[in-house]
Amino acid sequence: MTFISRRALLAVAGLGTAAWLNPVRAQIAGKPVTLIVSSAAGGTTDISARMLAEPLGKILQTSVIVDNRAGANGNIAGQMVARGPIDGSSLLVQYSGYQCITPLIQPAAGFDPAINLKPLGHLIDAPQLLVVRANFPADNFADFIKYVKANPGKVNYASSGNGSLQHVTTELLKDLTKTFMVHIPYRGTGPALNDLLAGTVDFTITTPPPLLPHIRAGKLKALMVTGRNRLAALPGIPTATEMGVPLVASSWFAVYGPTGMSADLQNRLSLAIKQVVESDSFKRRAEDQGAKAVVMSSAELAALEANERKMWARIVKVANIKAD
Repeated sequence: MTFISRRALLAVAGLGTAAWLNPVRAQIAGKPVTLIVSSAAGGTTDISARMLAEPLGKILQTSVIVDNRAGANGNIAGQMVARGPIDGSSLLVQYSGYQCITPLIQPAAGFDPAINLKPLGHLIDAPQLLVVRANFPADNFADFIKYVKANPGKVNYASSGNGSLQHVTTELLKDLTKTFMVHIPYRGTGPALNDLLAGTVDFTITTPPPLLPHIRAGKLKALMVTGRNRLAALPGIPTATEMGVPLVASSWFAVYGPTGMSADLQNRLSLAIKQVVESDSFKRRAEDQGAKAVVMSSAELAALEANERKMWARIVKVANIKAD
């Protein structure tokens, strides 16, 4: 009978654990992984990618790089990943507005994110906040609506691009409150936020992560939340429904790969992403940003996307939103 020492058994067990914790290392073969971000630096998509990068790199035992490729309402980044390598070295960190709304108003020839991108894992879900410049002549949502109604066409708002979730949500707000405000599209939340802080535009509706530091510093005023519940990070800010406006809208952020990726690699990457999102540190960071870490399987993410595309298709039609 062959004797196997306890030390040898522990070594073998350790190898098994390493293989489980590093499920795609062999397939990526030490290559750096690039997270292509569909928006400019400073927005929630970018923040989500940077929250994911370091812990994912530790699991895969390779470097994970964040590369911002804003433009064309997410089509530039989406096509870059869809047509890129299928070995897991190029992944997309995507914003729900670009995944579900852009194809409705700005389809790209030969590219549909629902067809050409493979869902890997959900990261965070975040309601949106309506924030105004620091010197806007209203300090609460009721007074904001009164001011807008008294000054039709004189109040403008920034979005991360024509057809973005920020855009369609604000157009829905206009429809629900029977108000008229002027849309100013930007190439991402970061540039829009810069002009809002400078006082060039009056307000925006976007996710909390890039806004919270400026709200806490008194550089922006938060007036309303589009979620079903108030934010733990801003408990004094009411929801739209509390104020009598039936507006509920949230954004989500997720990871996709090219459809040419094998099912096995898809599953293994999904497990690695799930491990990050389930961690206490990721959950805490999400909550600190006014968001929530949400784990979803590839199938659940695909179903969420399909349902939201149907929902926003109705809003795009009602608001008559067109491409730039």
